[in-house]
Amino acid sequence: MFAIKALDHVVLRVADMDRAIRFYQDVLGCKVERRLESIGLVQMRAGSALIDLVPAKDGQTGSNMDHFALTIEPFDAAALKAHFAAHGINAGEPATRYGAEGFGPSIYLNDPDGNQVELKGPPESGPLTSS
Repeated sequence: MFAIKALDHVVLRVADMDRAIRFYQDVLGCKVERRLESIGLVQMRAGSALIDLVPAKDGQTGSNMDHFALTIEPFDAAALKAHFAAHGINAGEPATRYGAEGFGPSIYLNDPDGNQVELKGPPESGPLTSS
């Protein structure tokens, strides 16, 4: 059906964006790669993957992980939806989204414990290289 190639990115909810950026940048050596001010997202390059930081909502409790993404191949949206439906899983609609290798197709689903998983297909115009 498909094979998992790599972890593409994780998305963490953070209480203090500046503090989180300092930690991942100064302590772990990640670099800010991209910002989406409209949603407060900061994407940090972590080797071949990304660590995405989003602001935690006021009063939010529980897990601070929003979702994680796995790179898969091949990415056949119809076959994936049929595969998940056969397992009783209602996957979201495929869309083009940004990940560690650039823009490409992805689809969301939840594991049995409610953790959100994003499956990412190959990049639309070839993989990015980190500098």
